[in-house]
This record gives sequence, C-alpha cells and structure tokens, in this order.
Amino acid sequence: MKEKHSENPPSRRSFLTIVWTVLGVAAVGELIVVIITFLRRGKSGKISGKAGDLIEAGNADSFPVNSVTANIQGRFYLCRMEDGGFLALSSRCTHLGCSVPWKENEKRFACPCHGSSFDMTGCVVTSPAPRPLDMYPVYIENNVVKVDACKSTRRDKFLKDQLAYVKKGLS
Repeated sequence: MKEKHSENPPSRRSFLTIVWTVLGVAAVGELIVVIITFLRRGKSGKISGKAGDLIEAGNADSFPVNSVTANIQGRFYLCRMEDGGFLALSSRCTHLGCSVPWKENEKRFACPCHGSSFDMTGCVVTSPAPRPLDMYPVYIENNVVKVDACKSTRRDKFLKDQLAYVKKGLS
C-alpha cells in the first residue's frame, strides 16, 4: 500500500486565490496611503514655513502703479493699484482651483480651465467662478512689502480697506 503524504501541495486554484488575495490587499494598502497623503496635503494650507511667516515681495517703490507681479514662492499675485495700494491675490481660481495667469494685454486674470476671468482687484468678470479670488494679508514695513501667504481670506467683493498702503513719509 502506498503511503500518503500528510502535506499535499496546494492545487493550482488555491495557489492563484492566495496570490490574488495578497495582490488585492497590497493594492488597497497603496490606495489608502495615496488618499491619506492627498488629504493631509490639502488640509495644511501652508505654502512654506510656519503660519505667520511673511514672504518679502520687495521694495514698495519697485512695483509700478497699476501693475500685477507674480510671486512664484508664495503662489500669489501682488497687485499695485492706480492709487498706490497693494493687494495680494491667490493664483487659484475660485471655481475649481485651476491656476489663473495674469494676461497683461487684456488686463485680467484668465482661467484656462473653464473660462472664468477676474479683474485686477480679483473680482469676477466672467463666470463660472462663484466669487472673487482669495486674498492674502499685505504688510508694509520700512517700505518693504510683505505677504502672509499662509492665511488666505475668502471674500465676496472688493473693498478699499482690503488694500495696504505705504505710510506717508516712508516712501
């Protein structure tokens, strides 16, 4: 009589079941890591450094009146209005978050994704954007323009008190 082995090799079907189960668990694990990383990155809201760190945009006199200057480090635009006031605007469209470049020849921000456009104050000129561009606090100390790019402010319209001015006698 033949002696039976106590350990039978697994059948092909059970082997493939084990392989597919292991691969499925690994794929789900990777998906969870991607989702957690995505959610963490979106929650922080920080550009760089700690909240309250100011980005020096430059000397106030170096920004021509009625101009828009991109700041890549802080991902914002610094606008100097006709009256000399400064306004820092987010470079993200309020519709779906696309990057909005400044079109100098058209004097407007234009969203390439869905056609929204904004004027120099960040107000909506053409929809579907639901509200103006977010703004960042601007501070002017010793004639140096500084922007707190960690604290964006949602707004419904442009108000003159959103502008920062060089204090008289310092420029």
